[in-house]
This record gives sequence, C-alpha cells and structure tokens, in this order.
Amino acid sequence: MKKIKTAPHVPSEFAIRPIGDNRAIIEIYPFEPGYAITLAHPLKRVILSSSVGCAPTALKIEGAVHEFDSVRGVVEDVARLIVNLKHIRFKITAPLDRVELTVAFKGPKEVTGADLSAEGVEVVTPDEHFASINEDGELKVSFVIEKGMGYVPSEELREHAPEGFLPLDALFGPVKKANYTIEKMLVEDNPNFEKILFELDTYGQSDPAELFQAGVATLFKQMEIFTTELGIKGASAPAKSKESDDSLKDLLMKVEDLNLSARSHNCLTRSNIRFLGEVVLMDESELSKVKNLGKKSLDEIKEKLEELGYPINETLPEPMAGNLRAKLEELKG
Repeated sequence: MKKIKTAPHVPSEFAIRPIGDNRAIIEIYPFEPGYAITLAHPLKRVILSSSVGCAPTALKIEGAVHEFDSVRGVVEDVARLIVNLKHIRFKITAPLDRVELTVAFKGPKEVTGADLSAEGVEVVTPDEHFASINEDGELKVSFVIEKGMGYVPSEELREHAPEGFLPLDALFGPVKKANYTIEKMLVEDNPNFEKILFELDTYGQSDPAELFQAGVATLFKQMEIFTTELGIKGASAPAKSKESDDSLKDLLMKVEDLNLSARSHNCLTRSNIRFLGEVVLMDESELSKVKNLGKKSLDEIKEKLEELGYPINETLPEPMAGNLRAKLEELKG
C-alpha cells in the first residue's frame, strides 16, 4: 500500500572510499526514486567545469622566436615541445596563484617532467617526456604556471603573457574522470530507493575528497541567491566535516606548545612564526632559510612534523590549505 508523504526522504548516509592515491568512490544514500540523478548530474558538471587546477599558460624557449621554430641540438621542434609541456601536470605548492620558472639543460639528456620541478612547484606526472637533447645541444626554457579552472584558449591569454613568451592553451581541470552510477536499494518495504556511487579520478593535483567537497560548496553557492531572495529558511551551505575542523584546530597549535628545544623555538618565534600551520605550509627549502636555523634544529622540526602527521614537503589539500592561510592571516592581523 502506497504511503502518503508531504516531503521527500532526506539521505542520511555518506561515505568516501579512497582507491589508490588519486581515485575515490563517494557513496550517498538513500534517495527517493528519481532524486539521485537530480543531484548527481549537476554535481558532476560542476566538478568537471569548476574544479581548480594548475596549467602552463606561457612558454619562452631561448633561441626560438615562434611556435614553428626549432632549437639546434633538440630533437623536438617548438610545436612538439608545447604539446609535451601540456601533457605534464603541475601543482603549485607555494601560497601563490602564479609561478614563473626557468630551467636549463645540456645534452645528451632526456628531459622529463621530474626535471621541471622547482621551489614552489611540484610535477605530479614526473615520467612524462618533455624533450630529447643531443650531445652538442642545449635547451633553456622559461614557463608560467597558473591556477585556474576549465579551459582557456591561448588567444585569451596573449595580452596576459610576459613579453617574449608564447601564450599556451590552458587546460586547468584537475579531474581526469567524474562518473556516477545509481543503484536501487531497499528501504523498509520499498525496493525503489536509490544510492549514488560517485567515482572521481584525478591527475594527482588535488585529493578527490577535497575536490568533491569543493564541488558541493560551489553548487550551494550558486543556489544562495534563491535562499536569500526568496527567504527560504533552513537552507545553508554545507558545514565542514568534523575531521576538517579538527585538523584545522590542530594546525593552529602555537609553536611554544610543540615541545621543541629552546634553540628551535627561538629561531621560529624570532622569524614571527607562531603557529604549527605556518610551518606545515612551508617546504623544506623555505624552512631551511629561517634565520639562524641550523641543520640540527631543522631535523628536529622535521621529526616533530612527521610525529604530528604533517611530513615536510607533503602539501595540504585544497581547500584546507586556503582555509588555513585565511585563518592564520586573521590571527596574525
């Protein structure tokens, strides 16, 4: 016998199952019949179109003046080098939206993505081929890496590129695949309720769970005009998970509470580093530049970070890192 309802059933179960480093399955259930696709499809489109990633936006090769040029001693011409660079996936680890890098090589050498890493930038596809340099060849390239979303053609970046640089088509999207399946499930005596199995596969620039969270937040943000203008009560943006709140709270621990030696503690505080999160946001090269911080103190701090679950050079996922920077800025005035 069909029950009369005055409101649809609200899903109550949510789980994230990581599958390797760059993939995850997100389960949400149970939905009223027909409601699963109503939610899953727009969420898929938002994640694919609005997730923030990094991409090269401009390139300069010493000795080359246009994209159909060639470089003496380098097997690939400029057009091929541009294609190869687009296949390499970058991640900006510094608190910046734009980084300019210059690298130089002498042959013979096979240059891969791993050779393009530098301070503030990580290559998440280190095995991707970039260039083959002959024995008498040399290659010096400068390129710009930026954060963005979606696809931006080179024509729109021409005025944005530094002088002497070739603008590149930029594909920022960090998501390799976003698929969903909908399964039937039994709720009480009704076998037609639904479960969403959302699969996210990324290029390694961002954690799948963080991308999913950001996609949900974006979708809610787009709906805010309705809740505001129509005065709908009880509709608000999704709260951060307790796990995220606890993690951020841990990162706001003061340096004096880390039980470091007096020398290590004094080096940090004299450089106006007051919170654990500030140290976590630094890579090893940045930390080593702290005034008067010797190797022994550096090793002690690295050991403490490892103990707390924040190994040096392991970057925080977005949007946690962004939330942390904003909170630190607020606390430090």
